[in-house]
Amino acid sequence: MEVFSQCAGNVPFRPEPPYIDAMAIFPRPVSPRGAVGDLWNYLVERRAHKWPLLGLSAALTWLIIWAFMVDANTNTMPGRNKIYYFQSWDANRSDAAIIMQQKLDLAEAEAAMRKKQREMQKVADAFGIEWREEAQRNGARHAKALKRVEDMLDARLAKAQAKEGKLSDTPVDALRSESESAAPPSPAKTQ
Repeated sequence: MEVFSQCAGNVPFRPEPPYIDAMAIFPRPVSPRGAVGDLWNYLVERRAHKWPLLGLSAALTWLIIWAFMVDANTNTMPGRNKIYYFQSWDANRSDAAIIMQQKLDLAEAEAAMRKKQREMQKVADAFGIEWREEAQRNGARHAKALKRVEDMLDARLAKAQAKEGKLSDTPVDALRSESESAAPPSPAKTQ
């Protein structure tokens, strides 16, 4: 049977058990004097493994503390501000010029991807990972997809050139130099 007391507003509450108020910092059989005495007796006793274990435990403790200190300072500083420049384009450029630039960008992206694949293949070879079979299978799919994209761009280019009344392709080098002249200047390095 539980005992409840009444407080203001006739709301019952349970009084706190008496052990919460009387809880000691040290358990009952241990007193600070007894703990210090036990430590002193351990330190004075001659044991062959005492000092190496004490050193090892202190080293591990400081290793853990050091790891937390290093982790607390990792990636907390803001990085240097980076300035990104975007290529600005002439508003009245033709659709054919846009499509030619897309073809150039596609070719550059493909070259960068192949370079990265070669690097990763060297890493796979170093670790003994077999990649050739999968690369052959995925390479065939990728070649088909790339061919579809190039055919789509060629069709759009032909349509744009027919719309503009041009019969010949825009030279790629002329387009590249045209796009480089439209790019903003690179930022000057300040000392």
